[in-house]
Parts: sequence; structure tokens; C-alpha cells
Amino acid sequence: MARLAHLLLGSSDGADDLAADALVAVWHQWDRVRAAEHPAAYARGVVANLARSRIRSLVRERRRVALFSSQRADHVDDPDVSTVVDVQAALVRLPFRKRACVVLRHAFDLSERETARTLGISVGTVKSQTSRGIAELERLLGSAHGGERPPVPGPQETVRKLHPGHAGGNGR
Repeated sequence: MARLAHLLLGSSDGADDLAADALVAVWHQWDRVRAAEHPAAYARGVVANLARSRIRSLVRERRRVALFSSQRADHVDDPDVSTVVDVQAALVRLPFRKRACVVLRHAFDLSERETARTLGISVGTVKSQTSRGIAELERLLGSAHGGERPPVPGPQETVRKLHPGHAGGNGR
């Protein structure tokens, strides 16, 4: 749950807190979780919903700060970073649903059906959002390297590397 939160939020800041909040929410709804056909998908859905809420709150907060501050310093941790960090930065730029589909499908190796169940959307939506998300990642990563294709593995392979316990395959 913490890894999923980390990938959906785009940073480790707050990911553990979000995972803990999700565990508390799951515990409060334990009868519903226990009765669910797929309790793990239910818990991942709770993480995804909490991440979505947190991201929306952060966006609103940033907008408020931008209104009061004419100088906005964009913070970049390290401009000379590895491919994994490039992919994480590109993931953060994706809209939430595309990011969630890409992360669940390729980093967590869930099938289309499991991803749909986790996010509460149709399998067709998972397919289209994943495809569009990967295409957007390729575009973002290509533009980050001067319009050329980066001399690194594609975003799907790199996203898979973000999940430390990944054993291979993509759940298809």
C-alpha cells in the first residue's frame, strides 16, 4: 500500500501517512472489506481514492499560494538524475486516472480486470487510459531528451522497475 501511495503521489513525502490512513479506513470498514469479493482490490481502491483527494488538495493549495506569490521557485531535486526519476517525474505530470492505470498495470503487474476493480472503472477505460498514459509518458520522456527517444528502456519497463518486488511480466 505504501509503494502504491508513493507511485500515485509521485514522492515518498506523505506516502507512508497515506498508507496508514488507508489502513485505518479499511479497519473502520472491516466488515465491508471482509465481505468483499477481492479485499486487496478494495484496499488498493481506498489508497487510490485517498491519493486522488490528497492530490486535489495539493493542487488547490498550490493555486492559493500562486495567487499570493508572484515569484514561484520550482524545486528540482537533481537535474542529473537516473531514468527512474525521469519516469517518476513524467508520471506526476499524467492526470490521476492515467497515472493510476499505468502504475497498477505495469508497476504492480495487475491485470486489466484487477485494475478496473481497484479503481471502480470499466476494463475498457483501463485499456484506453493505460494506452494513452503510456503514449503520453513516451512523449514526455522524448521531449525531456531533446525530442529524441531516450537511450533507455521504454516507460513500461522503467515503471516496472519502480516496484521493487516485481517478478516480470505485465499481468496480461
